[in-house]
Amino acid sequence: MSSSATIKLVPELVWGLSDGGVTALDRRVLRLLAGVKTHATLRAAAQEAGLSYRVAWGLIVDTGRLLGVPLVDLRQGRGAQLTEAGEQILAANARAMQRLGNGVFALELAPAHKAGRPGRARARLSLAASHDMLLAAFCEQWGKPEGIIHDVAFRGSIESLKAFARNEADIAGFHAVAPSDKGFVTGFRRTLDPRRDALIRFAEREQGLIVQKGNPKRLSSIADVANQQARFVNRQRGSGTRLVIDQLLRQAGLGPASIRGYETEEYTHLAVAATIAAGQAEAGFGLKAAAARLELDFVPLRKEIYWLAVRSRRLDSDLVRRLRAGLAGEPLRRALGNLAGYSIENAGAVVELAATVG
Repeated sequence: MSSSATIKLVPELVWGLSDGGVTALDRRVLRLLAGVKTHATLRAAAQEAGLSYRVAWGLIVDTGRLLGVPLVDLRQGRGAQLTEAGEQILAANARAMQRLGNGVFALELAPAHKAGRPGRARARLSLAASHDMLLAAFCEQWGKPEGIIHDVAFRGSIESLKAFARNEADIAGFHAVAPSDKGFVTGFRRTLDPRRDALIRFAEREQGLIVQKGNPKRLSSIADVANQQARFVNRQRGSGTRLVIDQLLRQAGLGPASIRGYETEEYTHLAVAATIAAGQAEAGFGLKAAAARLELDFVPLRKEIYWLAVRSRRLDSDLVRRLRAGLAGEPLRRALGNLAGYSIENAGAVVELAATVG
């Protein structure tokens, strides 16, 4: 019987900031830097990378703040050019990619066999989740390297729960004030079954108005945004945060038409903050952590719990047990770092839906 072909593994390059752990840089930043070098405009670089200008601007600024040095010099009427640091990063990436491409670190493995059948790698968990900065950091820094998390697809809370209900994701991440509040029941009950599903507590987080530095319009509520006709940047339809915004409008007796910019949508908390930091909006609604990252002001309006929905039968599986241990222990504390507006008390605790949703 002939032996099976060997399996070839090739490494993938990820740049990270060594700060006690390793904070991985968003891979899209390298594509943007290359695009700026080629086209001399961030808008063209963003288009080439398949990103909106606001998202691209936010990535460049956020990475520059993380590294403590700007990567791109944006000048009114003069396009964009890489700073010395941006040039250095792009050149170093090219050298590293060349070495990887030459196969210097490639590895060949002979597949394992047991009882005449090839061995299989242990499956990992897939996540569909509402965007959250702490969850993204936790998965990138620990969940994926430990072989627990396979992939995270950030989408709206409702979309994530629908994917979970269709068995397209092992875990769904979403946020609500509490599993027994009216908003939770009406918004999420259709996709969660108390006889089948359970919740794992992830974190409590703070949401509110993200406003320009110094809060020049003195905004303190969604009603102020409407009354002062402040330019607003919204979250996309189907996101949990969009549901919160609409709920706040109803409570204030206001409709979407009263908000200037209600139709302007972004898909992440950082993209909302980046839009405001760029001066293209005066207010948005999102995480305190996003406001703090871009040194914007924040008006707290709501505390909520971010949950991970999982099938009850999987709670005792090895992967979910390890995931819960990571949430309750040092891995989540390391991921938290200096992210503002989070509490991770009781992270990893299980809440049975049958006990909270009648």
